[in-house]
Amino acid sequence: MAFFPAEFSLRSEKYIRKLDDVMKKRIKDKIDKLETNPFPSEIEKVEDYLGEKVFRARVGNHRILYIVRHNPNKLIITKIDKRPRVYQR
Repeated sequence: MAFFPAEFSLRSEKYIRKLDDVMKKRIKDKIDKLETNPFPSEIEKVEDYLGEKVFRARVGNHRILYIVRHNPNKLIITKIDKRPRVYQR
């Protein structure tokens, strides 16, 4: 099984720093799972977001938007935010 190390955008790093410890751990656990399997069954593709194939993972009322690169294997976390705001540019 391939491993996709996560790389965070500045926006997503900044958002994570502001979260409480419980939500940080939940998001970190989800990202750890995505690093080993970036396409689990509950993941959905976000239509034409930023001109790339962007996928969404749900953690409570937060969403993680990410891109999967295959050469080299990399998981790029583009944005993390609450559901009403995550799809705004």
